[in-house]
Amino acid sequence: MKAQLLHLNSNLEHSFNARRDNTPQYHNLWHYHEELELIYFAKGSGTQFIGDSVRRFESGDITLVGSNLPHYWLFDEIYLQEEEAESADIRVLHFKENFWGNDFINLPENKSIKDLIRLSKRGISLLESSRLKTVQLIDAILAATGTTRIIHLLEILEFISAEEQHDLLTSPTFTIQLQDQDANRMQIAMQYIGENYRDQIRLQELASLTGMTPNSFCRYFKSQIGKTLFQFLIEMRVKTACNLLIENKQTVKQICFESGFQNFSSFHKYFKNVTGTTPLSFQRSKT
Repeated sequence: MKAQLLHLNSNLEHSFNARRDNTPQYHNLWHYHEELELIYFAKGSGTQFIGDSVRRFESGDITLVGSNLPHYWLFDEIYLQEEEAESADIRVLHFKENFWGNDFINLPENKSIKDLIRLSKRGISLLESSRLKTVQLIDAILAATGTTRIIHLLEILEFISAEEQHDLLTSPTFTIQLQDQDANRMQIAMQYIGENYRDQIRLQELASLTGMTPNSFCRYFKSQIGKTLFQFLIEMRVKTACNLLIENKQTVKQICFESGFQNFSSFHKYFKNVTGTTPLSFQRSKT
């Protein structure tokens, strides 16, 4: 009962895939694939699930997802409406670790790229300082033909690998478990959580949607994510609160309820447990 394995369309004309999407339907699925994924959200926002990591993504974000790492992009409702939906702008590269052959990555000159591919198995969110050049190279790939496409991809990987720090997404203890049976269950669970985490999550309803008893679902969820449902929800709500605090458009008390907490004392307690600081101190440190 894992994420769904996707077999991406192979293209005999190219050694790796590059495309531009204006609708998010290709990304609304808890899935994994052999190919690494470099995704740039030129326009789009929502909640991203990568392994055991949950955080907001916004226009301008770029993420590198490693081979077989489960992920899911839950776009905000404005991009999913059946009528008058906001258009997204998503640019995606998919490439296998050995698309250039089995020996190339082991050349001594490519050690930094090989290390980057290893790190990508935890998911990497590119730092803001790296985004402009990366976007330029992604767009260059979309416009290029022939060997130039491969050169630009190598330039991207070399550029990202040269960064002194990487914003790794999953926890060090997260392990990738691959199995394709009943893949739809985690998709259903993630969609329900993503749509309802600001409200009271009803375990009985969530378990029923996945065809399981509450106890079985709790064991199942922890086996997939490495965290209990309660831990996962707390971290998701705290990270939502962090984003709202940075925006500084609401009071701390308003943010408490907007992020899904039922009372201010529990909000303060769990926020400090996760971040090591109080909500107000966090907000002041970001202004």
